[in-house]
Amino acid sequence: MDEDERLLVEAAQRDPARFGDLYDRHFERVYAFVAVRVRDRDAAEDVTAEVFHRALAALPAYEWRGAPFAAWLLRIAANAVVDRFKRSGREAPAADAPEPSVGPEAEALDRRADLFRFVDGLPADQRRVIVERFIEQRSIREIAGRLNRTEGAVKQLQLRALQGLRARMEGVDV
Repeated sequence: MDEDERLLVEAAQRDPARFGDLYDRHFERVYAFVAVRVRDRDAAEDVTAEVFHRALAALPAYEWRGAPFAAWLLRIAANAVVDRFKRSGREAPAADAPEPSVGPEAEALDRRADLFRFVDGLPADQRRVIVERFIEQRSIREIAGRLNRTEGAVKQLQLRALQGLRARMEGVDV
């Protein structure tokens, strides 16, 4: 894996168009890292985009030292989160932007990234219920009204989605 990733980095350094391979490999992990700290979906998407923009700009100076490329991206992400808090006039609490690691926190980020990927893989109605219920924090009644469905139908969609996500998450090695 390290050798494969090193080759991807070197290819992207020679041809920036190849950066997409690194983006695809690490997007979910970086987004999960940012989303936990920013807690606003639009802001998390903006910061994640900024992270990859910064990474692409700094890629020519990147030196492979054996550490995972993701660790470098997460360091950029931590700095981008802090910068966002500074720009908004608020100080980032220390707990919201800890030093990125490749230990247990990295494993938790990987699981969260898997969860985001699995949610994206749900059927459209189930995905919409999960997003509205757990990300946008809407009530079952609100979702039912927005989808022109009964509350029972929304509950059933939520149950099926959660069962599917649970099964997929249990099948992921950590």
